[in-house]
Amino acid sequence: YKLNKIMKKFVNNVDNILTESLSGFGKAHSSIIKVNHAPDFITRANKPSKPKVSLISGGGSGHEPLHGGFVGHGMLDAACPGQVFSAPTPDQMEAAANAVHNDKGILFIVKNYSGDIMNFEMGSDMIKHDHDTIIVNDDVAVEDSTFTTGRRGVAGTMIVEKTVGSLAETGASLEECKNFGDHVNKMTGSMGVAFTSCTVPAAGKPTFDISGDEMEFGVGIHGEPGRRREKIKSANELSKEIIESILDDLKLNKGDEVLLHVNGFGGTPLMELYLLFECGQKLLNERNIKVSRSIVGNYTTSLDMAGGSFTITKLNEKIVEHWDSPVHTAALRWKM
Repeated sequence: YKLNKIMKKFVNNVDNILTESLSGFGKAHSSIIKVNHAPDFITRANKPSKPKVSLISGGGSGHEPLHGGFVGHGMLDAACPGQVFSAPTPDQMEAAANAVHNDKGILFIVKNYSGDIMNFEMGSDMIKHDHDTIIVNDDVAVEDSTFTTGRRGVAGTMIVEKTVGSLAETGASLEECKNFGDHVNKMTGSMGVAFTSCTVPAAGKPTFDISGDEMEFGVGIHGEPGRRREKIKSANELSKEIIESILDDLKLNKGDEVLLHVNGFGGTPLMELYLLFECGQKLLNERNIKVSRSIVGNYTTSLDMAGGSFTITKLNEKIVEHWDSPVHTAALRWKM
């Protein structure tokens, strides 16, 4: 591996990054998950003993811990990792579905990107089990982009996977899980901002150029352009604009309760993410919207991009029940 003066990463061979990373991930969390190679997919270490809907998600690598970090009790049964920022292939979905099918059907959870949707549709056509699909499109920043027709799927994906995963553990039907996931998606809105680009290892240089005093407002999780590029604002100013955009989309009312998720893109310290949470919580409190659930951290990343996003989910009793329920994955775990 020759040093690239633009890119400084832990690399042996650029072509083997995903294989080596997946191998290390499987060994680090062997009590929770196991990794299959050729085709690549991640499953729970132990298949659930009772029949249940099997949840499968996936997408391009580079967004870790999404999706493989969310395989385990209370969330996903399998995840299909593609190459960096590239959709997984249909044979990965077919193999994962056959490995985890548990007598109640397969539910695919797919972010709204054209490549992901096309390949998951092809994969679903290859399996014989009952199946359905949830399309996550929580990004309120733009309706259309190079990668999507319609809104992008971003950090709200984790919330859909957690809540639907919980419902599936109860033995709910495929139709019930699908309908609930669609509802959680509709109750969820996200928007992000980036200060730097990310660097895809195979490219060896930043995806886009941005000046030191600029930010990309409404950026996508692959470094896609957002609403606009502008001079960096204070955390209070940019939080206000993002929160108001999400509230306009979700049409929340005074007295509503929400889950507030501040997500990092991989290159921003937790100190700054908690500062953003402080800004967001204050803005919601001023509007008499109660933040009754919260989560802060790097959950839907974009390699090494500096920046973050806000996600708001309007809560009801059912969403709260399935958010609070026990979960045990590599990246998300709690008991209630």
